[in-house]
Amino acid sequence: MSSSDAAISVRNVSKKYVIRHDRTAPTRLSEVVARRLRHPFHRVECEEFWALKDVTFDVPRGEVLALIGANGAGKSTLLKILSRITEMTEGEVVLDGRVGSLLEVGTGFNQELTGRENIFLNGAILGMRRAEIRQQFDAIVEFAGVERFLDTPVKHYSSGMYMRLAFAVAAHLKSEILIVDEVLAVGDQDFQRKCLGKMRDVAGDGRTVVLVSHNMAAITTLCTHAVVLRAGRVRYAGDIDHAVAEYASREGASLVGDVQNRRDRRGGGEIRCTKIALRGARGELTRSVRANQPFEVVVNYEAKQDVRDVALSLDVELLDGTRLVTLYSAFRNEAFPVTAGAGSFSCHVAGLPLRPDTYSLNVFIGARHAVFDYLDRAMTFEVSPTDVFGTGRMPERSQGPLVGDFHWTVSERALAHEII
Repeated sequence: MSSSDAAISVRNVSKKYVIRHDRTAPTRLSEVVARRLRHPFHRVECEEFWALKDVTFDVPRGEVLALIGANGAGKSTLLKILSRITEMTEGEVVLDGRVGSLLEVGTGFNQELTGRENIFLNGAILGMRRAEIRQQFDAIVEFAGVERFLDTPVKHYSSGMYMRLAFAVAAHLKSEILIVDEVLAVGDQDFQRKCLGKMRDVAGDGRTVVLVSHNMAAITTLCTHAVVLRAGRVRYAGDIDHAVAEYASREGASLVGDVQNRRDRRGGGEIRCTKIALRGARGELTRSVRANQPFEVVVNYEAKQDVRDVALSLDVELLDGTRLVTLYSAFRNEAFPVTAGAGSFSCHVAGLPLRPDTYSLNVFIGARHAVFDYLDRAMTFEVSPTDVFGTGRMPERSQGPLVGDFHWTVSERALAHEII
């Protein structure tokens, strides 16, 4: 794509921060003076940290692009650079059009001004004429649902009102480029649905949108392309499905998922999952299985004490968090005694009717009324393309995640009326 076709062009953008390390830093003025007198040449240890490094991509006009990455990947830093809030250390950014941004709740709002005044203030900041703002004013107020409080200073708004008005202003005022950070992570479900609908309208109007969200369902609905950031670098740029898969497979190519040091776990810790792995139909370690083919999930554990009647569960989910099936030992009245020390559980799966895609596994270890360990997204695995029907055709994403076992017939006899 030529640069003339791009609304946003990012070339070799890098951002460096200098981090100071001073474990003996004084906390009082007298201590500062005393240390300066005693150690006039004291140097504080500094470290260079590159939040972004050599980031390059283009966003065509009228496209909704997703920025995907774990916390700390550099997404918000990049959005601040695109919004001209933060200066880049190296590189070049070319923006063809006016930029509107919603990076935090109420960014650009004056706390002392009313909702009405803040709408006109934000429009003026975008370079819009008063007539243009008036043209969108009623739509903004209706979308935000703050008509009763329009002449109240926004410092008195609830967080929900604040968020609704901030998004409404950013989405309705006619900037050619809209930059949005995690707006779909806040608000109730009705508000999130309204946001999704408005984002579709914005894209349909030919405006360019750069969206950051951890809501994979929303991203795959709104976007066709994405950029995946990891540790400040572009790991992938292209098709949204491949981008989501790349984001989910951050454990790398390792066939055994080591979760011993995971801190984002819940439970009492009497028994903890330490590793998780998949074995294929021939007993080989794998990250890829086939639809309707048997495989085994092995969960290594470490038990602090003897426990009776331990129950296990695996949740198979889409990458957007949609749960497809729960493999819970209690469904089959299966519970196990465990002695203190290391061991492993195995779940033997006869097969799952899933179309080719990337899926995640949650792991639960517990008892009837206790949770010993729960890990969300303990590992991801692939269902590889397989000609299940022998026709070379498989369901697409829009046709659902399941591959049904079925066949059709035709008859010249209609169904009897009494059966209906």
